[in-house]
Amino acid sequence: MSRLGNLGARLYRGEVGYDFVAKRKLWYAVSILITITAIVGLAVRGLNMGIEFKGGAVYTTPQTTVSASKAEEIAEETAGHDAIVQELGTGGLRIQVSGMDTQQANALKDEIAAGIDVPAKDITAELVGPSWGEQIANKAWTGLGVFMILVVIYLAFAFEWRMAVAALIALIHDLTITVGVYALVGFEVTPGTVIGLLTILGYSLYDTVVVFDGLKEGAKDITKQTRYTYSEIANRSLNGTLVRSINTTVVALLPVAGLLFIGGGFLGAGMLNDISLSLFVGLAAGAYSSIFIATPLVADLKERDPQMQALKKRVLAKRAAAAAKGETQDGDALAEVPEGAAAAGVVGPRGRRGRPTEKR
Repeated sequence: MSRLGNLGARLYRGEVGYDFVAKRKLWYAVSILITITAIVGLAVRGLNMGIEFKGGAVYTTPQTTVSASKAEEIAEETAGHDAIVQELGTGGLRIQVSGMDTQQANALKDEIAAGIDVPAKDITAELVGPSWGEQIANKAWTGLGVFMILVVIYLAFAFEWRMAVAALIALIHDLTITVGVYALVGFEVTPGTVIGLLTILGYSLYDTVVVFDGLKEGAKDITKQTRYTYSEIANRSLNGTLVRSINTTVVALLPVAGLLFIGGGFLGAGMLNDISLSLFVGLAAGAYSSIFIATPLVADLKERDPQMQALKKRVLAKRAAAAAKGETQDGDALAEVPEGAAAAGVVGPRGRRGRPTEKR
């Protein structure tokens, strides 16, 4: 077995572990700081909306020796609007100019043809109305709202309302960070971006639901034992799926990183940036939120329950009594406990699973 696989097995059995839940205030602070940065970036810089949302004209030229910067200068001088020019793999150019009507678009086509020295008939022109982009945006918002409602309903019935609330907050966290990064980086927002944002929602929930499922199983009959508090059970469930979450995230990020950094950056296929950036940031944020936000937040909400508060008092009282006698909770000599095992259930006894045992 590989080292990573061996670590995953030890995490799952509770032999080793990191107390994510106990340090939840730190993770909350980090997330709030990142979210505020994203919101400030969005408020100050705003989103660079693509032509599909603002309306305008798109020109695709055949192979030409004119540089993209020169073509951008020609288009902006003629149209009086900002232009975005991308070099295509065929040697041609893709020129976007916003705020154009049909008459202006035809006139600009002739000017571009003369400026880059190619026949006007060889240039493909497409006119995009802003109403089309508005329809896409409205449908995207509708789809997002329906998705959120269905997720909350499903998680509330399949698990409990606290998990539904935590998952919803994690989703909003992921979306806010992704949109904020778009504002800070200045990448163009296109329908591909919208598709990427909707795609990451499902992935963001994937790891969260896996942890919640383990937590639901581990917390079954939790009040009938006095070994672990709810937060400790949540932490053990999180550690049990940690390596799996890391593996799935890395595997998902590798091809997306190839699209973003190699396809969009090195090879210059700028249109790949539209969807790849949203996927890359969203996948990373989703993995982060499932580990550092969703599960600790569930534990926070659950620990407010009077039953869980009473359980915590019983667990701590039993540990204090055992420590006074120089024994563990199991009645063994304290000196025989493996290193770290006495630390509030963070690292469980070797060979024991995360599910509570019967009350002793």
